Amino acid sequence: MKITYRKLESSDIKQLMALVGVYERVFEMQNFEMPSIAYLQTLLENQQIVFFSALDDYENVVGGMTAYMMPSIYYAAPEVYIYDLAVEVAWQRKGVGRRLIEELKSFCKGHGCKFVFVQADLADQHAIDFYRSTGGIQEDVVHFDYQL
Repeated sequence: MKITYRKLESSDIKQLMALVGVYERVFEMQNFEMPSIAYLQTLLENQQIVFFSALDDYENVVGGMTAYMMPSIYYAAPEVYIYDLAVEVAWQRKGVGRRLIEELKSFCKGHGCKFVFVQADLADQHAIDFYRSTGGIQEDVVHFDYQL
């Protein structure tokens, strides 16, 4: 079966909802409630958010990613943060995630971005190994959350 990859456009609300469903399953999100269609539509229309999907022959979303383009104060080029990347279990280890990274990198080069970065939990060795295998350079940082 062939996988196709595409950046979601403002008319792709059904694909975005399917992608969020992939995130829900892969990340095992308990008690998750899908945001409203109106809210998701605003995300699709936001030029600072980029969604890519991986589709099987039947147009089912089997993986995808969400990335944020952020302006930098240090140089006149955006930085890109991969917020989510997930592939359905049946499609993992078949090159889908790797190709999603390549699709994003190509998009970013075409838009003059400075670099792409992503974080992985220290406990998630699978994610660390994946990002390392795709050419990511590991940095030792500590992430802090502020609960509001």
